[in-house]
Amino acid sequence: MTIKETQLEVLDEMSMFDESIEKMEYLIDMGRTLPKIDDKYKTDEYQIKGCQSDLWLNAELIDGKIVFTASAAAMIPRGIIAVLIRVYSNQKPEDILNDDTNAFIKAAGLNDFFQMTRSNGLEMMIRQIKLYALALETKIKN
Repeated sequence: MTIKETQLEVLDEMSMFDESIEKMEYLIDMGRTLPKIDDKYKTDEYQIKGCQSDLWLNAELIDGKIVFTASAAAMIPRGIIAVLIRVYSNQKPEDILNDDTNAFIKAAGLNDFFQMTRSNGLEMMIRQIKLYALALETKIKN
């Protein structure tokens, strides 16, 4: 599936819920599907800085596509990173870099789950995904 196809699938799933509590339960369920990060990556180097919850993200290039794994201590950040991984894992770095992630975040209402003081964590998750994509795209080209 392409990034856009996966985003549309997530948006379709989320549109079934009218209440914020239902969307929150969806995110918690998504968090249960999170591809677990190996404990060796639970270090400062892989930790998402700026996130109030402990959250680690790793990316590996496999057959020209990025495969993400993560771990998060809190349920909502775990669910949100699971959604992001669902969308961006197994995609080419250039496709991740070219995607308008902010438009997806807005359409999905993922910002709605954070107070202003915590929205920095979501921005840092997206930033780290894009940084991994940039680094791995460079690796492919060299």
